[in-house]
Amino acid sequence: MLTLLLLALLNGVCIGLCRILNGRLGQASDAYYASLWNHGVGFIFLSLLLVSMPTPPIAVLLDAPLYAWLGGVVGAVFVVLNTLVILRLGATLCSLLVISGQLLSGVLFDLVVKAVNPLQLLGVIIIFAGVLAFRRMEAKSVERQEFELEQRETKH
Repeated sequence: MLTLLLLALLNGVCIGLCRILNGRLGQASDAYYASLWNHGVGFIFLSLLLVSMPTPPIAVLLDAPLYAWLGGVVGAVFVVLNTLVILRLGATLCSLLVISGQLLSGVLFDLVVKAVNPLQLLGVIIIFAGVLAFRRMEAKSVERQEFELEQRETKH
């Protein structure tokens, strides 16, 4: 179980790093080309990795429901949206909002599929409160910096 928890944590680190790298790539071009390159390089990497692995029968893949094939589209939208917002919001706020969206959609999915534990709902509420507190703190910091800049300019 510890291995799975560590792998999930590593996955979170990879997502955060991917956001920052794609944001930088998007800054050099635009969000759509950054997404295209992200997926192209990822495709090449996975293709090279899969060469050494056994291939599942195509029938197994074709048995998946039609909606399951939309994961790539959702992934591409995620990369584009993230690339558009990360440089404007900053890595921390962007990550908090993405995690909040993941938690919210996870709870909503669990509501449809199975019962939701009240502690899960409390956890989501706490995360949203944290996002709001972070945003408020960030706004006050910007206001303070602007005030200090005005004070310096009036002294000169």
